[in-house]
Amino acid sequence: MSALSILQFKKTLENLEACMAKADAHATARKFDANVLANYRLAPDMFSLVKQVQSCCDSAKFAAAYLSQQTPPKHEDNEVTFAECRARIQKVIAYLAGFSAADFAGYSAVKVSPNWAKGKWLTGEEYLEELAIPNFYFHAMTTYAILRHAGVDVGKMDYLGALNLKE
Repeated sequence: MSALSILQFKKTLENLEACMAKADAHATARKFDANVLANYRLAPDMFSLVKQVQSCCDSAKFAAAYLSQQTPPKHEDNEVTFAECRARIQKVIAYLAGFSAADFAGYSAVKVSPNWAKGKWLTGEEYLEELAIPNFYFHAMTTYAILRHAGVDVGKMDYLGALNLKE
């Protein structure tokens, strides 16, 4: 399950990057700076698009690293522009591409203790099911919703991406 989840995270980030490319094109066509979108949010107490992208990327990279018992790459969370958000997504896509199913052998028994958990921990299976998957999709969907709310022409299929339909 963990390897499949990481592959799905990668695909969703690729789809999100495609939505971000559409947002860049939207800004260009309407003659405004795409960086305006970086600070968009759906409600005053929600994270901005920048923080949604950072959180989505972190959820994916931490899941891959923790469940494969590796050290996650460090990102400074210093993105402020739309282009920097896109670059962050691309870095995490490249990172996830470096994993294989064998990297996650025994993931369910791994003890995951994120820094914010203050010494408490979850098994790898609990971490994936209770935190990593829902948190990743929360931030991915919120990023998509911010773009949609800003008028970017994205739809459900942009979010889902290509399907392996058979004839």
